[in-house]
Amino acid sequence: MKLRYAAWLRESLGRESEDIALPAEVENVGMLLDWLPTRDPRLAHAFEYIDVVLVSVNREHAHRDHPVHDDDEVILAPPIAGG
Repeated sequence: MKLRYAAWLRESLGRESEDIALPAEVENVGMLLDWLPTRDPRLAHAFEYIDVVLVSVNREHAHRDHPVHDDDEVILAPPIAGG
């Protein structure tokens, strides 16, 4: 799976994207969001406010019950305020 991070997630993690091997038990976006922070302390810190992050799977907006697969591209994009 290709994970892409935007805005403050990218800054917190120090990377724009990464390729991961999706565990068999991770079947949907919600499970992915629950699993990712267990991989690395930086992810746990960055995902502290994950409930406000917008998720897309293969460039389509996705809710927590949306299925995910190894060949998917998932983008995690926090809302951005401007003025």
